[in-house]
Amino acid sequence: MPGPSPGKAVLRWRDWVRILPAAIAVGIVLIAVPAQAVRPDEMLTNPALEARARDISRDLRCLVCRNQSIDDSDADLAHDLRVLVRERITAGESNEQVIGFVRARYGDFVLLRPPFAIGTALLWGGPLLVLLLGGVAIARFYRRRDEPPPLSPEERQRLSAVLGEETGPEGSG
Repeated sequence: MPGPSPGKAVLRWRDWVRILPAAIAVGIVLIAVPAQAVRPDEMLTNPALEARARDISRDLRCLVCRNQSIDDSDADLAHDLRVLVRERITAGESNEQVIGFVRARYGDFVLLRPPFAIGTALLWGGPLLVLLLGGVAIARFYRRRDEPPPLSPEERQRLSAVLGEETGPEGSG
């Protein structure tokens, strides 16, 4: 069997054994590191205040992206909310006051974990409701498949005649 041509590199099994773990490790690191959208010009110089701002930002929903916190979103509105949070913290407000201010302005939807209330009951109970309705639908589907269709009057007469013949002579003796 001829060897590889001089211009082509061939990866052998031992090469793959060395390369594959490194490639997997790089892939895991890239997937596991969430995107941080906080810009350097937004950050506070005081590390303790910046840590508070980041904690608050992780609990607030980006109103543009919807499934990201404002800490992770690159949207302009998320940037504005991050700046607002840092301004309120710098003004001396507590975490609860900052969240209360943003919540009063945008409603419970801005919270990534909204409180359980009448208005959010469907949000909290919706997944359970969907699972229950799906289970009922699946059970009804399989129950219908197992039930035979009802007999017509002619089929009932024939069945009675067949059963009467079987039970008549053999059943008496």
